[in-house]
Amino acid sequence: MREIQVAELTAGVRELFLKANYEIGPDVEEAVCRACREEKSPVGRDVLCQIRENYRIAREERVAICQDTGMAVLFMDIGQDVHFTGGDFEAAVNEGVRQAYAEGYLRKSVVQDPLFDRINTRDNTPAVIHTRIVPGDRVHILVTAKGFGSENMSAVKMLVAADGEQGVLDFIVDTVRKAGPNPCPPVVVGVGIGGTMEQAALMAKKMTARPLDTWNKDPRYRALEEKALAAINRLGIGPAGIGGNTTALKVNIDFAPTHIAGMPVAVNMCCHAARHGEMTL
Repeated sequence: MREIQVAELTAGVRELFLKANYEIGPDVEEAVCRACREEKSPVGRDVLCQIRENYRIAREERVAICQDTGMAVLFMDIGQDVHFTGGDFEAAVNEGVRQAYAEGYLRKSVVQDPLFDRINTRDNTPAVIHTRIVPGDRVHILVTAKGFGSENMSAVKMLVAADGEQGVLDFIVDTVRKAGPNPCPPVVVGVGIGGTMEQAALMAKKMTARPLDTWNKDPRYRALEEKALAAINRLGIGPAGIGGNTTALKVNIDFAPTHIAGMPVAVNMCCHAARHGEMTL
Protein backbone atom coordinates (compact mmCIF):
# COMPACT_ATOMS: atom_id res chain seq x y z
CA MET A 1 0.00 0.00 0.00
CA ARG A 2 1.36 3.41 -1.01
CA GLU A 3 0.41 6.44 1.03
CA ILE A 4 -0.14 9.82 -0.65
CA GLN A 5 -0.64 12.95 1.41
CA VAL A 6 -3.69 14.89 0.25
CA ALA A 7 -1.54 18.02 0.35
CA GLU A 8 0.33 16.59 -2.63
CA LEU A 9 -3.00 16.18 -4.40
CA THR A 10 -3.94 19.81 -3.67
CA ALA A 11 -0.61 21.05 -5.02
CA GLY A 12 -0.95 19.01 -8.21
CA VAL A 13 -4.49 20.19 -8.93
CA ARG A 14 -3.47 23.81 -8.29
CA GLU A 15 -0.55 23.54 -10.69
CA LEU A 16 -2.62 21.88 -13.42
CA PHE A 17 -5.38 24.48 -13.44
CA LEU A 18 -3.00 27.44 -13.36
CA LYS A 19 -1.02 26.07 -16.28
CA ALA A 20 -4.11 25.04 -18.26
CA ASN A 21 -5.60 28.53 -18.03
CA TYR A 22 -2.36 30.29 -19.05
CA GLU A 23 -0.72 27.91 -21.50
CA ILE A 24 -2.60 26.30 -24.38
CA GLY A 25 -1.35 22.80 -25.15
CA PRO A 26 1.08 22.34 -28.05
CA ASP A 27 -1.42 20.00 -29.76
CA VAL A 28 -4.07 22.74 -29.85
CA GLU A 29 -1.62 25.46 -30.89
CA GLU A 30 -0.28 23.33 -33.72
CA ALA A 31 -3.82 22.61 -34.93
CA VAL A 32 -4.56 26.35 -35.04
CA CYS A 33 -1.28 27.02 -36.86
CA ARG A 34 -2.17 24.38 -39.43
CA ALA A 35 -5.63 25.90 -39.82
CA CYS A 36 -4.00 29.30 -40.45
CA ARG A 37 -2.14 27.79 -43.39
CA GLU A 38 -5.19 25.99 -44.79
CA GLU A 39 -8.01 28.47 -44.14
CA LYS A 40 -9.31 29.87 -47.45
CA SER A 41 -11.18 32.85 -46.04
CA PRO A 42 -8.94 35.94 -45.55
CA VAL A 43 -11.09 37.09 -42.63
CA GLY A 44 -11.05 33.58 -41.19
CA ARG A 45 -7.25 33.52 -41.41
CA ASP A 46 -7.10 36.84 -39.59
CA VAL A 47 -9.24 35.42 -36.77
CA LEU A 48 -6.99 32.36 -36.48
CA CYS A 49 -3.91 34.60 -36.38
CA GLN A 50 -5.49 36.60 -33.56
CA ILE A 51 -6.16 33.36 -31.67
CA ARG A 52 -2.50 32.40 -32.01
CA GLU A 53 -1.44 35.83 -30.77
CA ASN A 54 -3.81 35.50 -27.82
CA TYR A 55 -2.18 32.18 -26.92
CA ARG A 56 1.23 33.87 -26.96
CA ILE A 57 0.16 36.81 -24.82
CA ALA A 58 -1.53 34.54 -22.26
CA ARG A 59 1.55 32.32 -21.99
CA GLU A 60 4.09 35.15 -21.72
CA GLU A 61 2.14 37.52 -19.49
CA ARG A 62 0.53 34.80 -17.33
CA VAL A 63 -3.03 35.90 -17.96
CA ALA A 64 -6.07 33.79 -18.76
CA ILE A 65 -6.45 32.56 -22.35
CA CYS A 66 -10.18 33.37 -22.13
CA GLN A 67 -12.28 35.40 -19.72
CA ASP A 68 -14.45 32.31 -19.15
CA THR A 69 -11.94 30.31 -17.12
CA GLY A 70 -14.36 27.43 -16.99
CA MET A 71 -15.80 25.00 -14.52
CA ALA A 72 -13.15 22.69 -13.09
CA VAL A 73 -13.63 19.12 -14.30
CA LEU A 74 -11.29 16.29 -13.28
CA PHE A 75 -10.94 12.68 -14.41
CA MET A 76 -8.93 10.77 -11.82
CA ASP A 77 -7.66 7.21 -12.19
CA ILE A 78 -6.76 6.07 -8.68
CA GLY A 79 -4.63 2.99 -8.13
CA GLN A 80 -6.29 0.46 -5.86
CA ASP A 81 -3.08 0.26 -3.81
CA VAL A 82 -3.14 3.97 -2.94
CA HIS A 83 -4.16 5.23 0.49
CA PHE A 84 -4.77 8.96 0.87
CA THR A 85 -3.72 10.39 4.23
CA GLY A 86 -3.76 13.74 5.97
CA GLY A 87 -7.30 14.80 5.16
CA ASP A 88 -10.36 14.42 2.97
CA PHE A 89 -9.79 13.50 -0.69
CA GLU A 90 -12.58 15.60 -2.21
CA ALA A 91 -11.83 18.58 0.01
CA ALA A 92 -8.17 18.41 -1.07
CA VAL A 93 -9.12 18.46 -4.76
CA ASN A 94 -11.42 21.43 -4.24
CA GLU A 95 -8.71 23.23 -2.26
CA GLY A 96 -6.39 22.88 -5.26
CA VAL A 97 -9.05 24.42 -7.50
CA ARG A 98 -9.71 27.17 -4.96
CA GLN A 99 -6.03 28.09 -4.74
CA ALA A 100 -5.53 28.13 -8.50
CA TYR A 101 -8.50 30.38 -9.19
CA ALA A 102 -7.67 32.76 -6.32
CA GLU A 103 -3.92 33.02 -6.89
CA GLY A 104 -4.24 33.08 -10.67
CA TYR A 105 -6.89 35.83 -10.73
CA LEU A 106 -9.12 33.50 -12.71
CA ARG A 107 -12.83 34.23 -12.99
CA LYS A 108 -15.03 32.40 -10.52
CA SER A 109 -18.02 31.10 -12.46
CA VAL A 110 -19.73 28.50 -10.25
CA VAL A 111 -23.13 29.12 -8.62
CA GLN A 112 -24.26 26.96 -5.70
CA ASP A 113 -27.88 26.49 -6.75
CA PRO A 114 -28.56 26.01 -10.47
CA LEU A 115 -32.20 27.12 -10.57
CA PHE A 116 -33.31 29.46 -7.80
CA ASP A 117 -30.69 31.43 -5.85
CA ARG A 118 -27.75 31.15 -8.28
CA ILE A 119 -25.37 32.64 -5.70
CA ASN A 120 -21.71 32.53 -6.75
CA THR A 121 -19.54 30.30 -4.55
CA ARG A 122 -16.73 32.87 -5.03
CA ASP A 123 -13.93 30.32 -5.47
CA ASN A 124 -14.98 28.27 -8.51
CA THR A 125 -15.72 25.22 -6.38
CA PRO A 126 -17.07 22.63 -6.13
CA ALA A 127 -15.24 20.92 -8.97
CA VAL A 128 -16.81 18.11 -10.98
CA ILE A 129 -14.78 15.03 -10.04
CA HIS A 130 -14.94 11.71 -11.89
CA THR A 131 -12.98 8.89 -10.23
CA ARG A 132 -12.08 5.41 -11.42
CA ILE A 133 -10.31 2.69 -9.44
CA VAL A 134 -7.55 1.04 -11.48
CA PRO A 135 -4.72 -1.42 -10.75
CA GLY A 136 -1.47 -0.08 -9.31
CA ASP A 137 -0.27 2.51 -6.81
CA ARG A 138 -0.37 5.71 -8.82
CA VAL A 139 -2.90 8.47 -9.38
CA HIS A 140 -3.43 9.93 -12.85
CA ILE A 141 -5.13 13.32 -12.99
CA LEU A 142 -6.64 14.79 -16.16
CA VAL A 143 -8.17 18.25 -15.80
CA THR A 144 -10.10 20.49 -18.12
CA ALA A 145 -11.30 24.04 -17.52
CA LYS A 146 -14.64 23.76 -19.32
CA GLY A 147 -16.12 27.01 -20.59
CA PHE A 148 -19.88 27.15 -20.97
CA GLY A 149 -20.26 28.94 -24.28
CA SER A 150 -19.40 25.59 -25.83
CA GLU A 151 -20.83 23.41 -23.03
CA ASN A 152 -24.26 24.94 -23.63
CA MET A 153 -24.17 23.75 -27.24
CA SER A 154 -23.61 20.07 -26.34
CA ALA A 155 -26.24 17.37 -26.79
CA VAL A 156 -27.15 13.73 -26.16
CA LYS A 157 -29.39 11.63 -28.38
CA MET A 158 -30.63 8.11 -27.82
CA LEU A 159 -30.20 6.46 -31.21
CA VAL A 160 -30.94 2.83 -32.02
CA ALA A 161 -28.85 0.31 -33.92
CA ALA A 162 -30.93 0.82 -37.08
CA ASP A 163 -29.73 4.44 -37.28
CA GLY A 164 -26.25 3.09 -38.04
CA GLU A 165 -23.14 5.05 -38.87
CA GLN A 166 -25.02 7.59 -40.95
CA GLY A 167 -27.34 8.37 -38.06
CA VAL A 168 -24.38 9.00 -35.78
CA LEU A 169 -22.64 11.15 -38.38
CA ASP A 170 -25.80 13.18 -39.02
CA PHE A 171 -26.28 13.84 -35.30
CA ILE A 172 -22.69 15.00 -34.82
CA VAL A 173 -22.82 17.37 -37.79
CA ASP A 174 -26.34 18.65 -36.97
CA THR A 175 -25.25 19.47 -33.42
CA VAL A 176 -22.40 21.62 -34.73
CA ARG A 177 -24.65 23.19 -37.38
CA LYS A 178 -27.27 24.19 -34.80
CA ALA A 179 -24.57 25.60 -32.53
CA GLY A 180 -23.38 27.98 -35.25
CA PRO A 181 -21.03 30.66 -33.85
CA ASN A 182 -22.10 30.17 -30.21
CA PRO A 183 -19.35 27.73 -29.08
CA CYS A 184 -16.57 30.05 -30.34
CA PRO A 185 -15.28 28.09 -33.33
CA PRO A 186 -12.98 26.59 -34.35
CA VAL A 187 -14.13 23.90 -31.95
CA VAL A 188 -12.98 20.55 -30.67
CA VAL A 189 -15.82 18.04 -30.88
CA GLY A 190 -15.83 15.22 -28.34
CA VAL A 191 -18.12 12.28 -29.11
CA GLY A 192 -19.14 9.33 -26.95
CA ILE A 193 -20.96 6.38 -28.51
CA GLY A 194 -22.50 3.53 -26.54
CA GLY A 195 -22.80 2.72 -22.87
CA THR A 196 -25.75 4.48 -21.27
CA MET A 197 -26.88 8.10 -21.54
CA GLU A 198 -24.54 9.31 -18.79
CA GLN A 199 -21.61 7.16 -19.88
CA ALA A 200 -21.82 8.51 -23.42
CA ALA A 201 -21.76 12.05 -22.03
CA LEU A 202 -18.72 11.29 -19.86
CA MET A 203 -16.85 9.80 -22.80
CA ALA A 204 -17.67 12.83 -24.94
CA LYS A 205 -16.41 15.23 -22.24
CA LYS A 206 -13.18 13.31 -21.84
CA MET A 207 -12.68 13.29 -25.62
CA THR A 208 -12.54 17.11 -25.66
CA ALA A 209 -9.30 16.71 -23.67
CA ARG A 210 -7.76 13.99 -25.85
CA PRO A 211 -4.70 15.37 -27.66
CA LEU A 212 -5.56 16.68 -31.11
CA ASP A 213 -2.65 14.85 -32.71
CA THR A 214 -4.13 11.45 -31.82
CA TRP A 215 -6.78 9.28 -33.47
CA ASN A 216 -9.01 6.45 -32.34
CA LYS A 217 -7.04 3.20 -32.52
CA ASP A 218 -9.94 1.35 -34.18
CA PRO A 219 -9.67 2.14 -37.91
CA ARG A 220 -13.47 2.24 -38.27
CA TYR A 221 -13.84 4.91 -35.61
CA ARG A 222 -10.83 6.81 -36.92
CA ALA A 223 -12.54 6.88 -40.32
CA LEU A 224 -15.68 8.23 -38.63
CA GLU A 225 -13.62 10.95 -36.92
CA GLU A 226 -12.23 11.97 -40.29
CA LYS A 227 -15.65 11.91 -42.00
CA ALA A 228 -17.23 13.99 -39.26
CA LEU A 229 -14.42 16.57 -39.31
CA ALA A 230 -14.63 16.94 -43.09
CA ALA A 231 -18.43 17.29 -42.99
CA ILE A 232 -18.30 19.87 -40.18
CA ASN A 233 -15.73 21.95 -42.03
CA ARG A 234 -17.96 21.97 -45.11
CA LEU A 235 -20.66 23.76 -43.11
CA GLY A 236 -18.95 27.11 -43.74
CA ILE A 237 -19.42 28.43 -40.20
CA GLY A 238 -15.71 29.18 -39.97
CA PRO A 239 -13.52 30.84 -37.32
CA ALA A 240 -15.60 32.97 -34.92
CA GLY A 241 -18.63 32.04 -37.02
CA ILE A 242 -17.81 34.56 -39.75
CA GLY A 243 -17.29 32.04 -42.54
CA GLY A 244 -14.53 29.76 -43.71
CA ASN A 245 -13.48 26.14 -43.92
CA THR A 246 -12.20 25.81 -40.33
CA THR A 247 -15.22 25.24 -38.12
CA ALA A 248 -13.61 22.38 -36.15
CA LEU A 249 -10.01 21.60 -35.33
CA LYS A 250 -10.68 17.96 -34.50
CA VAL A 251 -13.34 15.34 -33.82
CA ASN A 252 -12.37 12.85 -31.09
CA ILE A 253 -14.55 9.75 -30.64
CA ASP A 254 -14.67 7.10 -27.93
CA PHE A 255 -17.03 4.13 -27.66
CA ALA A 256 -18.20 1.57 -25.11
CA PRO A 257 -20.36 -1.58 -25.03
CA THR A 258 -24.09 -0.87 -24.91
CA HIS A 259 -27.48 -2.55 -24.68
CA ILE A 260 -28.94 -4.42 -27.66
CA ALA A 261 -31.87 -2.00 -27.76
CA GLY A 262 -29.97 1.25 -27.92
CA MET A 263 -27.06 3.36 -29.14
CA PRO A 264 -26.59 6.50 -27.04
CA VAL A 265 -24.54 9.25 -28.67
CA ALA A 266 -23.24 12.37 -26.92
CA VAL A 267 -21.56 15.38 -28.51
CA ASN A 268 -19.61 17.68 -26.21
CA MET A 269 -18.37 20.89 -27.75
CA CYS A 270 -15.21 22.72 -26.71
CA CYS A 271 -14.06 26.09 -28.00
CA HIS A 272 -10.58 26.81 -29.37
CA ALA A 273 -9.51 27.58 -25.78
CA ALA A 274 -9.33 23.82 -25.24
CA ARG A 275 -7.61 23.93 -21.86
CA HIS A 276 -6.51 20.65 -20.38
CA GLY A 277 -3.57 19.14 -18.53
CA GLU A 278 -2.54 15.91 -16.85
CA MET A 279 -0.05 14.50 -14.38
CA THR A 280 0.67 11.30 -12.52
CA LEU A 281 1.39 11.15 -8.79
